[in-house]
Amino acid sequence: MNTIKNLIRSRLPITAAMLLTLSCLPSFAATTNDLSTAFRMKWWTDARFGMFIHWGIYSVPAHAEWYMNNGHVPRDRYAEYAKEFDPTNFNADQWVMIAKAAGMKYLVITSKHHDGFCMFNTKATTYNVVDATPWHTDPLKLLSAACRRQGIKFCVYYSIMDWHSPDQEAANPDPDHPTYNPTSFVPGKKEAYIEYMKTELKELITQYHPGVLWFDGEWMKGWTDQDGQELYNYLRALDPTLIINNRVKGAGDYETPEQKIPPNGLPGHDWETCMTINGSWGYNATDQRWKSTETLLHNLIDIASKGGNYLLNVGPTSTGIIPQPEVERLLQMGQWLKVNGQAIYGTSASPFTQQLPWGRCTQRATKSGTTLYLHVWDWPQDGKLVVPGLKNKIVKAYLLQPNRFGFHGQLDAVSDASGVTVAVPKIAPDRISSTVVLEIKGAPEID
Repeated sequence: MNTIKNLIRSRLPITAAMLLTLSCLPSFAATTNDLSTAFRMKWWTDARFGMFIHWGIYSVPAHAEWYMNNGHVPRDRYAEYAKEFDPTNFNADQWVMIAKAAGMKYLVITSKHHDGFCMFNTKATTYNVVDATPWHTDPLKLLSAACRRQGIKFCVYYSIMDWHSPDQEAANPDPDHPTYNPTSFVPGKKEAYIEYMKTELKELITQYHPGVLWFDGEWMKGWTDQDGQELYNYLRALDPTLIINNRVKGAGDYETPEQKIPPNGLPGHDWETCMTINGSWGYNATDQRWKSTETLLHNLIDIASKGGNYLLNVGPTSTGIIPQPEVERLLQMGQWLKVNGQAIYGTSASPFTQQLPWGRCTQRATKSGTTLYLHVWDWPQDGKLVVPGLKNKIVKAYLLQPNRFGFHGQLDAVSDASGVTVAVPKIAPDRISSTVVLEIKGAPEID
């Protein structure tokens, strides 16, 4: 089957969906020199690229995932959207196929966003996709099975803040024009909510076996570092292999910068930039601010060169369709990764302490030395690619892919006091990013 053509014909669209609005969050992720953590994290750090999916009944009004708060919609009125949620075009295998064709290695989907609506089969409340919608289907069950079939790691998002919960009260509880964010615990109800949350989280772990629990909403009033640490320990006991992000609060296995890439990465910590393809996490019918494929690929390369992961979001419609502009960009990224994936997956951060003038670098240790992957965004017009400060002996230099004239041979590389100069063809193999490979002796030595 021609995966790319069939995906495009299927009209599957993926719009940016899911939330995470706080960019500057407390940092509690474990350091990467913790050996047990590093062992548990290995599949995740090798993956480098994942799909984020924000999907819920907020896709019905189609004003993104914060509509209940930003539109000041009362709880009862907002709950009516569940009766209109009937995504008959949903196809779990197609969604996972899009992620796989994009070169993504894991998938994170909202099980419960801030609006409190549960997108899975839970016994803790009837305010869920199986009981409260005409669809009566559990998408997490279907997606987790599809991920297993296609070799993608299945993961889930869960919000601690809950605008629907009777145990939490809105910041401004005006019955006709409420503002929920940030909620606070109703006096005497905190323990009841924590038990509710533990029930649901245990269901998520035992029913769907996620690789990651991706928390959010921890800035609600009354949720403390101690609460987060205790919840982290509870989940770790349920599944010792589970990876938990730092937004549980007070603990966590990795950092989560949002909508931005740290200038120098986050040395000593595992981290993941989550980002939208347009300007919204959940489906927003009016948001056409699509990032270009070039921007998205440069983001992925930049993040990998700094030792991080890229969690790129899509926001499906209420009918179960991933918006076409998102699908097109993801498939184009996948085409690039088919050729250049070895320069991204399982690589480490660049050994260069300053940004290279023409692009980025990733590296991989080998038995005899190191392989450097030079991601060249600005191809040298004079045919001379200068790698400043590199002192190692060059064992081999070559293009990872042929240029448009079919050149795929070994390249000449000359060392001098200023570094290494690689003689490259006049025409770049790829208009967005071409990969020049340097196999060097030993660990990188940079002046």
